[in-house]
Amino acid sequence: MKMFRMLQLSRRAALALLATLALLIALADPQVYFPRSTVDALIVLDITQSMNSTDVTLEGERLNRLEFAKSMLHRVLPRLPCGSRIGWGVFTEYRVFVLFTPVEVCANYDELSSTLARIDYRMAWVGGSEIAKAVYGFLARLSPMNPRPSLVFITDGHEAPPLNPHMRLSFHGKVGEIPGTLLGVGGDQLVPIPKRDHEGTLVGFWSADEVPQTDLYSLGRPTSVAGESMVDESGNPERPIPPSGTEQLSSLKEAHLRELALETGLGYERLESVEGLYTTLTQPALAHSTSVLTRVRFAPVAIALLLLVALTSWPLPRLVARKGATPRSSPEPAVDYP
Repeated sequence: MKMFRMLQLSRRAALALLATLALLIALADPQVYFPRSTVDALIVLDITQSMNSTDVTLEGERLNRLEFAKSMLHRVLPRLPCGSRIGWGVFTEYRVFVLFTPVEVCANYDELSSTLARIDYRMAWVGGSEIAKAVYGFLARLSPMNPRPSLVFITDGHEAPPLNPHMRLSFHGKVGEIPGTLLGVGGDQLVPIPKRDHEGTLVGFWSADEVPQTDLYSLGRPTSVAGESMVDESGNPERPIPPSGTEQLSSLKEAHLRELALETGLGYERLESVEGLYTTLTQPALAHSTSVLTRVRFAPVAIALLLLVALTSWPLPRLVARKGATPRSSPEPAVDYP
């Protein structure tokens, strides 16, 4: 019996020692490299005035397109795995301005979130919205970057001035060289484009006589010889397009964005939900596998808890055995019969 008690004490001491050791390891905050699928993307937001149009809904609230896109990004940012890298850019006129190149999301979450919150239409340095020209030019800028991020371009596809379908720009880059996606935001019906001052106050809506109703080529260009007409790249005479009369209104130009995606090798998705945005950002075409330094403190903490549970419940089997044992019956006293 004495040997059995000594054995139990030594086992309890061993459990206590192992639990203490596990807790000490947890306090050291161990980190291990694990392979993980991460995102490396430069996200560009269209900040032109058509993005102020209110025709999208989030959780029952009507928002303008830029507010909707920012809300989606705010919600998806904390869901991205550590090791992912995100950068912000803004688009207006025909150029993209990079606010900062991609940085690791967990270590720089506050900076990413606060910068995103400050992006609005007042950052635009000039009017105009030549989306095709901006996408073509920015893909050329991304090509020599190392490491090269994928491109996520969020826009309603509204070109201002409108494009002449017979005089489209040509994409001279390598199709599919840069992975990325065009994300369309907006409704299918034409809505007015708000006119706001620099304080954000609504001062009215753009009217038909305040915006170009046709492309620049159709407005006419002078030639070197009187009476000579301009020709396109194929040598055919330019074919002007009639004024649409609706350029002061805006909707999601999905067909145009799909065409841009096909020309450049980018993908196209419609921005409608956080789940959809997360799926787009983490799709295999944009995500890549990398070794990420990951905290594994939870493992020794869990082991220590299990050891402590085993330590406190160690005597229970014997107690249960004792309680369940059948007591021996005492011998009946001898009775002398006459």
